[in-house]
Amino acid sequence: MRCIAEPAEASRVAEPPTLAAPRPLRGFRPPDVPGIASIVSEALHEHYDPSLYGSLSAEWPSGFLVATDERDAPVGFLLGVNQVPAEGRVLMFAVERGWRGTGVGHALMDAFLERCRLRQFRRVTLEVRVSNVGAIRFYTRYNYSVIDLLRSYYSDGENGYHMARDL
Repeated sequence: MRCIAEPAEASRVAEPPTLAAPRPLRGFRPPDVPGIASIVSEALHEHYDPSLYGSLSAEWPSGFLVATDERDAPVGFLLGVNQVPAEGRVLMFAVERGWRGTGVGHALMDAFLERCRLRQFRRVTLEVRVSNVGAIRFYTRYNYSVIDLLRSYYSDGENGYHMARDL
């Protein structure tokens, strides 16, 4: 692999402080699809067939984490998959705009990384739009590093970064 950006500095704290989520995280449920699809549309600028969420959840149910509000409606989620031996992949990760900065993203990422450790994964990867500076900053605080540039990766033609971190 070639590295196109500097890795996270070794002198940084290994994990950012965990902030409390508004409610405990839970697993994905089929009634979550409309709320999650709305978050995906707004935050990720993508539209997927609604059946995708259920089929991906079936492969690794504990890798699909949902943060909810007081009405149990999704306000953020992290959909993780295991497609490569000993490696977790953040396939989709987003928090509703009004909930950003409240600790929801940290709670989701912390819980996902812990589930990856419990499965004895050695690495976690993800993709992110090159224009998503806030997300790149967030991932860098979790010691993800850019390992490749993905040209025209997204449906609108935008480039992406492939990022990874060891566990």
